Amino acid sequence: SVRLLTDVLRSFRIGCVEGIKANKEKMQKNLYNSLMLATALSPYIGYENTARVVHKAYDEGISLREACLSLGAMSAEDFDACFHPEEMI
Repeated sequence: SVRLLTDVLRSFRIGCVEGIKANKEKMQKNLYNSLMLATALSPYIGYENTARVVHKAYDEGISLREACLSLGAMSAEDFDACFHPEEMI
């Protein structure tokens, strides 16, 4: 019934939604550590190098940036110049 749905939504709002605050540091870490963003690198270092970077990042639990630098696929300056996930919307 409508009354039940109203009660459920009110309970959800009070118990789950009110007071929620974004953890901006965690959000940025998750954004910059997402392996799905490797597609941004492919135009600069090619598909095969991008695949190597992704595998290294995944296997070692490191960021794409760290993997790129470790493999010598890009310099830190080049990576920072081309990798802007916040612009990939």
